[in-house]
Amino acid sequence: MCLIALAWNARPGLPLALIANRDEFHARPAAPAGFDPDAPDVYGGRDLVQGGSWLQASARRRLAAVTNVRAGLAPDGAPRSRGWLVRDFVRGDMSAEAFAHGLSRTASEYGWFNLLLWDGDALWFASNHPALAAAPVAPGLHAMSNGAFDAPWPKSTGATGTLQHWLDATADDPAPALMDAAKLAPLFAGLRDTQAAPDGALPDTGVGLALERRLSPAFILDATYGTRCSSVVLADADGLCFKERRFDAEGVPAGMSRHHLAFA
Repeated sequence: MCLIALAWNARPGLPLALIANRDEFHARPAAPAGFDPDAPDVYGGRDLVQGGSWLQASARRRLAAVTNVRAGLAPDGAPRSRGWLVRDFVRGDMSAEAFAHGLSRTASEYGWFNLLLWDGDALWFASNHPALAAAPVAPGLHAMSNGAFDAPWPKSTGATGTLQHWLDATADDPAPALMDAAKLAPLFAGLRDTQAAPDGALPDTGVGLALERRLSPAFILDATYGTRCSSVVLADADGLCFKERRFDAEGVPAGMSRHHLAFA
């Protein structure tokens, strides 16, 4: 993923609500959200090049999501794909805290990453740039893109605003009603925002002004590298609703997956 906004323990009955866009080269093969053939309790998308994922959840009350960190030119190919972090956590049984702290041994072997880990009880964040950092996520609304956790990038503040407006508008709705397609539509609409940020609000990540502009919208329209899918994940006490919308290189809808993952 390259943009994630989440509400953590911000509403009774809905401990975790997450919206996200995955930006990637359109030519990179990926499997749509579905059950992992090698781990039948795991649901999400899969990278068919390295075998990892950007966002996956498990019926065992586990979820992980990852973004890359943009800080100038990336180092040469790392020996481990950051997508393996998602795969390994969701398939495993370590607590979010233990997994995050355990990265002290291997963090430098991955491409620069921001990582979210949910174990059903706790939500943790970890990153390996500029050095390994790991901490529990405080209750409330947060965003994670390609910079520091909660960095006020325009796309990040826009995504948290979308999520906050949705939480306010559905405050009286019971959890099952939130899974209705019409209820989720405002979240996907916010993720579809293609408006570039004004130059004065752009971050400086060392890639030049032209590229900062092109990467600044929540939804990146580009024939080579752009937003491949948008996802909404809602977790309550009984299960998790996972909905993914996919797009082609022109930004045209190209498929949809939806599943309610009942917790074991």
